[in-house]
Amino acid sequence: MVFHVTLNRAEDDWIVAECPALPGCVSQGKDEQEALENIKEAITAWLWAEDQKAVATMSKMPEYQPIVVAV
Repeated sequence: MVFHVTLNRAEDDWIVAECPALPGCVSQGKDEQEALENIKEAITAWLWAEDQKAVATMSKMPEYQPIVVAV
């Protein structure tokens, strides 16, 4: 998957990385490279957390049959 991110320099000189497609998915780093590495981890964690919410909701449905799709 491909995501677009924004990089902005904070007042403390750290680089803040945000993924606008994933609300609240933000990270930072001491430099641009570290910020990009950290936002990749944040995106992975964000997607995992959303998937866990969906699984919890679906497991309450009697007709639920788990199907896993890798992308």
